[in-house]
Amino acid sequence: MYAKAEDGTFDYYTWRGYKKYSANCLQCHGPDGLGSSFAPNLTESLQRINYYDFTGIIVNGQQNKWHPVNSIMPAWGEDLNVMCFLDGIYVYLRGRADGAIPRGEPKKPAVNKDAQTAENACLGF
Repeated sequence: MYAKAEDGTFDYYTWRGYKKYSANCLQCHGPDGLGSSFAPNLTESLQRINYYDFTGIIVNGQQNKWHPVNSIMPAWGEDLNVMCFLDGIYVYLRGRADGAIPRGEPKKPAVNKDAQTAENACLGF
């Protein structure tokens, strides 16, 4: 779960989640998870779904045939740039959904070497 320090910085996973969201999700779901004309507002969606449902949608994709434009969320399960950072993306969006993280880039936290080592291992470095 996200954590905010007294100096206004968020934890490493929140910051990294923002960065990876911006690189992989923003083009459809808009800045700060607020949605677009064809992709849902994730700050609202995360009010209704839990981590496991979120992960299932990211990994497997989802077609929403009841949406006015028959929106399709592609599967990202084989994309390491998403899967290796999925927890961070969720932490960032969960904080946005809870109203704890404001719009824009969270202030960069101190380096988290353990997290970076785990990310690099996941990416095959």
